[in-house]
Amino acid sequence: MSIFCLFLMGLFSGCTINSGLQSGNLPESGTFTAENGLQFHIQPLSLATLPRTAPPIITQDLSHLIKTSGRVNYGIAKGDVLNIILTNYPDINASTASLTVDQQGYIQFPLIGRVQASGLSVPQFTATLQSKLQRYLKYSDPQVKIINYRGSKFFVDGAVKQSGEFAIADVPVSVYGAISMAGGTTETGDSNNIVLNRQGNSYHLGVQSLQRMGLSANQIYLRDGDSIHVNSQSRNKVYVLGEFGKIEPVAIPEQGLSLAHVLGESNGLNSNTANAAKVYIVRDNPQYQYTNIYYVDMQSITSLALASRFDMQANDILYVDPTGLARWNRVISAILPSTSAINVISGL
Repeated sequence: MSIFCLFLMGLFSGCTINSGLQSGNLPESGTFTAENGLQFHIQPLSLATLPRTAPPIITQDLSHLIKTSGRVNYGIAKGDVLNIILTNYPDINASTASLTVDQQGYIQFPLIGRVQASGLSVPQFTATLQSKLQRYLKYSDPQVKIINYRGSKFFVDGAVKQSGEFAIADVPVSVYGAISMAGGTTETGDSNNIVLNRQGNSYHLGVQSLQRMGLSANQIYLRDGDSIHVNSQSRNKVYVLGEFGKIEPVAIPEQGLSLAHVLGESNGLNSNTANAAKVYIVRDNPQYQYTNIYYVDMQSITSLALASRFDMQANDILYVDPTGLARWNRVISAILPSTSAINVISGL
């Protein structure tokens, strides 16, 4: 009997029974500091307190990128292969059908020797070549064409169908065009989360974000050595905890995600265990000193309209408590296996 009593005392004393994650005694609204030292701001969700998504701002870096990334004529680059034809001199053409621009930026041309080509557009180089040939030929009318673009390259990787190195030809390549050349994004690719690396600087771009600014990814043209990384939607998720029909992260698609959509993707609240009076959204932002906690009463059908207007953000946590009865049932379920052990002990 003494063993039996000690077992019960150990089972029920203090807070030894833990029924799982709980919201605890949160204030109805206002700011408070938790035991872990973090500051929280809690408020009920209503039309008045609905967080407004701030329009994207054209930062100084983005403005500089767009101004310096306009469409330009292609300049002949080191490694490019040129085809040069002199209409009236077929004997010379045999040696000028395929001329590679060397690492110093020159080609070796009959009669005139080394001629600088890199950095010049095709019309500029043609004019230079014609001027030099006039000293030796009566009819100097060179026809210049780039037959192999090897000099200017860019790289694309991440959540695209064909990562790799690509050449910049005489037609300028925009950010959007570069992703298309890589086969487009994969099913999990996030075209609103793109990083352009240029000369040691990283620019975070998004197709939809640029559109909301009145800009376009087609306004940003690539330069030699640029690289593009397309992030995956796996880095852009909302986390669901508590009494839902399905407990797993929900990816935020390119067009955005509302609270109502997350509820739908999670098969709604668990009708047997969820306390629908308070559904919590925890939104942390390391840039600020406090974490926001919003809550909404999902017992009312009118809250569905409010939920459809609440835009979720990456790393938001959606949580709902179990009802008191559900918590009690879990406590009992934890006790019942122990009572079997008590019966065994008391029978000794």
